[in-house]
Amino acid sequence: MLRIAVPNKGSLSGPASAMLHEAGYQQRKESKELVLVDPENEVEFFYLRPRDIAIYVSSGRLDIGITGRDLLLDSGANAEEILQLGFARSTFRYATKPGTAKGPEDFGGMTIATSYEGIVAKHLADQGIDASVVHLDGAVETAIELGVAQIIADVVETGTSLRNAGLEVVGEPILKSEAVVIRRTGSPTDEPKVQQFLRRLQGVLVARSYVMMDYDCRAEHLEQAVALTPGLESPTVSPLHNEGWVAVRAMVPAREAQRIMDDLYELGARAILTTEIHACRL
Repeated sequence: MLRIAVPNKGSLSGPASAMLHEAGYQQRKESKELVLVDPENEVEFFYLRPRDIAIYVSSGRLDIGITGRDLLLDSGANAEEILQLGFARSTFRYATKPGTAKGPEDFGGMTIATSYEGIVAKHLADQGIDASVVHLDGAVETAIELGVAQIIADVVETGTSLRNAGLEVVGEPILKSEAVVIRRTGSPTDEPKVQQFLRRLQGVLVARSYVMMDYDCRAEHLEQAVALTPGLESPTVSPLHNEGWVAVRAMVPAREAQRIMDDLYELGARAILTTEIHACRL
């Protein structure tokens, strides 16, 4: 039975469980559940603190885990990402009071407060910067005001909380993170159950990114229409009862669907429909 670690709380938890549900796996109904067995799919899910998941996977006790790239790297665990999941995206950056520093090259002799000590320490070492790192669990913005540090390193989304604290981002991003599937470093990924799990998640990712588009068009406009909707391999084309008309079906990127519909309409296509894709295998 495949043993999989899933985040039990935080920004990773809900989207991870939703993706697993879309992939056909049972998920817990109560947040207090710590273990769930899905006998039909031969999978056992363990709901753990996101920060601990990489440690459990690296120990070999669990086969696979879903966590953030930032948490994986910060842990220093013997685990590696094998699939990007596209949610919980974030950017990790330095910030300080205006005029303190322009970038990491000015951090020498300063103290940096962060909840991600492993990531920051490695980044400083890679840059050859001699600075101290102090670990804080959350609310690192107050570290500068209270004199604990001159710099902070934290996840930055809109930057609103930093501006409210009178801080500004400095330097280039340290890391861009998102939810990832991880496996113990060096462990084989060609095991049938692991491959099935990854295929299912990849199917969800594709299904979320595409819609199915159907439309009717004149036969003489078919080549132009197909150029707009080439599909993954090629579109399905069927003759209609009315001579000179064909029906076309193709997968198109969801983010481009409205533009493609406009272009098809201008070309003379009619009965243009889009439908969501709930699952697929490519």
